[in-house]
Amino acid sequence: MSGSIFGNDFRVSTFGESHGKAVGCVIDGCPAGLEFDLNFIKSEMARRKPGQSEFTTARKEGDEIEVLSGVFEGKTIGTPIMMVVFNKDQRSRDYSQIKNTYRPGHADYVFDAKYGFRDYRGGGRSSARETLARVAAGAVAKLFLKTIGVDIKAYVTQVHDIKTTQVDYNFIEKNPLRICDPTVLEQASKRILDAKANKDSVGGIIQVEAFGVPAGLGQPVFDKLTADLAKAIMSIPAVKGFEIGNGFDCVNLTGSQNNDVFTTDTEGNVVTTTNNSGGIQGGISNGMPICFRFVVKPVSSIEKKQQTVNQSGEAVELEVVGRHDPCVAPRAVVIAEAMTALVLINHYFASKNDKCLIF
Repeated sequence: MSGSIFGNDFRVSTFGESHGKAVGCVIDGCPAGLEFDLNFIKSEMARRKPGQSEFTTARKEGDEIEVLSGVFEGKTIGTPIMMVVFNKDQRSRDYSQIKNTYRPGHADYVFDAKYGFRDYRGGGRSSARETLARVAAGAVAKLFLKTIGVDIKAYVTQVHDIKTTQVDYNFIEKNPLRICDPTVLEQASKRILDAKANKDSVGGIIQVEAFGVPAGLGQPVFDKLTADLAKAIMSIPAVKGFEIGNGFDCVNLTGSQNNDVFTTDTEGNVVTTTNNSGGIQGGISNGMPICFRFVVKPVSSIEKKQQTVNQSGEAVELEVVGRHDPCVAPRAVVIAEAMTALVLINHYFASKNDKCLIF
């Protein structure tokens, strides 16, 4: 199966299935000598793992990461880094009823259509459990990006129809929803728990911000930084929409209102007075904070009875059992940060080869 490798200079391949023995990643291209902060990587894994609160799946996985290669005496050695998490709380029996049935909203049918075979246990490779490998790799990318002053933050701005009106950065990691506005936490929490009680689910919107990104990252035409960010984020399970800067709100503005005016700061650096473009122009970073948003759909795995068909095309009624998130937005935060880090580190390394002399 292809499609499991991301990046060129900092290349990441992920492996494993939701109910298989293990899930993990191999990183090729990480420079030697990077301080390998295992505690930081473990803390990132903890932000994504299941069973964190009543708002996430009840599956109990510690997601304890094991580093099998590429690190010696606390530093990277320039060889491939392999990290793995062994699954411990699979309940594959929960999925026996859908062995020959296509769950609405899932990849069951399309996997059968593409491969003629699928791992029905928790969705196999299409399961969001695969994203733990992305978070592990993204944590290593973050460690490097910190050395050049790049900091990435993501947070929930909307749960179903509950919208935030302010951003309190200090509040984000202090609440289980990772929502940025303390004034709507109670409403948003109730909306998720009500859906859960009704055997249903809700979606959400996440905002990602990257500070300290130098100007000049990205390529014109097909390899724009915006295009690679969009691809990376859209590769996350359940993501259904992406916008950067003003995004779709641009339609309500004129060109003179939407343009970011250039000026210089007190240190003589070129900056813009606004950031309507989200820190990227012409597909290349301009030195301002990169800012984009994406939406995750309501989780497809719900216990409400639904109509579907089986592999024989016969109409059947399905009631999905198992342990599932009533809203994936809180756990998608760290996954989005990881994918953003992987895009930025690849473009940073690529930028080192971009400048040339023309004779």
